[in-house]
Amino acid sequence: MDPAADPLLLPPPAKQQESPLAGVSDYRGRPVCRGNSGGWRSALFVVAVEIAGSFAYFGISANLITYLTGPLGQSNASAAASVNAWSGTASLMPLLGAFLADAYLGRYKSIIIACSLYVLGYGMLTLSATLPALRPAHFFYVSLYLIAVAHGADKPCGLAFAADQFDAAHPEERASRGSLFNWWFFCMAVGISVAVSAVGYIQESVGWGVGFGVPCAIVLCAFTVFLLGTPTYRLYNCKHQSSSESPLLRLARGLRALLFRRGRGRGNHAEAEDARCVLRLLPIWATSLAYGVVYAQIMTLFNKQGRTLDRRIGPFDLPPAALQALGPLSILLFVPVYDRALVPALRWATGNPSGLTMLQRVGAGMATSLAAVSVAALVEARRLATARDHGLVDDPAATVPMTWAWLVPQYAMLGVADVLAVVGLQEFFYDQMPHGLRSLGLALYLSVMGIGGFISSMLISLIDALTGRGGRDSWFADNLNRAHLDYFYWLLAGLSAVELGLYLAFARSYVYKPPSTAAAAASSSSSSV
Repeated sequence: MDPAADPLLLPPPAKQQESPLAGVSDYRGRPVCRGNSGGWRSALFVVAVEIAGSFAYFGISANLITYLTGPLGQSNASAAASVNAWSGTASLMPLLGAFLADAYLGRYKSIIIACSLYVLGYGMLTLSATLPALRPAHFFYVSLYLIAVAHGADKPCGLAFAADQFDAAHPEERASRGSLFNWWFFCMAVGISVAVSAVGYIQESVGWGVGFGVPCAIVLCAFTVFLLGTPTYRLYNCKHQSSSESPLLRLARGLRALLFRRGRGRGNHAEAEDARCVLRLLPIWATSLAYGVVYAQIMTLFNKQGRTLDRRIGPFDLPPAALQALGPLSILLFVPVYDRALVPALRWATGNPSGLTMLQRVGAGMATSLAAVSVAALVEARRLATARDHGLVDDPAATVPMTWAWLVPQYAMLGVADVLAVVGLQEFFYDQMPHGLRSLGLALYLSVMGIGGFISSMLISLIDALTGRGGRDSWFADNLNRAHLDYFYWLLAGLSAVELGLYLAFARSYVYKPPSTAAAAASSSSSSV
């Protein structure tokens, strides 16, 4: 494309003689300069497609349990396990997507493939809810898991590709990249808030076909926007590094060198250091899994909990899925407060330019999540007591005379926990991975949610079988007034407490990898929690 054809691509006059950036090219493989590529302009194109992806994913997942227990006729326990298994798969697929992106495809091509699969998956989902001939569950699940595959190709690459638009060796661009992680999550929260409110209402008030069709249209439009930004993107290649081989092959060789104590050559030593860097992340990853288990309840049991309450706001009756907007709304409120008020205050108190180190931020989020699930247990105990006091135990369809506002604290606290823990994990796994493996780093963060979903699914199935033996009402009985979600929440609180203790032990001993630039040193100078 001729730069003269697009004034956005013209560098400022003072930068006409600017040197090309090392190891960076445009989509045609041509060298690019700082002035005519990257930065916020390019990142915003990527943000647009990721907002749409979050909008579509949560527009489906937020109310999925209602579709499964309604039109598809599943039980509460079966539907909750199905949703957790699907969301877990969607969060684990990024491991495969990151491997393919880092080893073969690159992040740009991976996002294009993901967008194509999104359109196909959401289109098939719309057809499955619209045409009676396509309504059988197997077609529905094929559509659903196609979206999970697309999620795997997109999520490890979207944020990494947006962060790639900022040069870590340039002080101003590195500072902008730090803000990107906060505002990225803010933008995702906007998409989620609108999705769980508007799409959930459309699904229950207009129809499931339209409710599934809206996300399909949104991702198609966003795909077009992403393609429009193509001429401005910075695409990194690894040929300027010590080897043009796949970063994953170098990682495998480094792991072998560590295992057999071989690493005398310069190349082997660098590969062994990269492998050691990845291995140091695993204890932090493992001790974050309980957070993913708690997170899985937002789309399932919290939804069923809200369905039994009085959800009136004036003349309107809120859909249960709309209550999930409380979490993203708290994110929208907390991100500006954190970025503009708390970070400067903490910077003054700690001397760290980021206010908190990445691991301190994650730990604060875990503690907030523990408090949130404890509050959820207390609220559910009160809901059950209210149902008993009003003689509603044997009337599962009755509305318990208890306002939806009782759920605000648990949703809001989990939103704050996300700003702390999720953003912290994103930045941590991006920043601490070797450069060529950063898609894999973000996939590791996403797998926390995926494996957490699978653990939740297994726990629910196991506890449902154990507590429902002999004809008794299980903790997840279809009649929630005879169930005991409060016991399950207390179990999760106990797991979260154990997780937090182990996390603090590992985080205190973690040493951040050496920064490559002075600017990098400013953001990760502390090696303690």
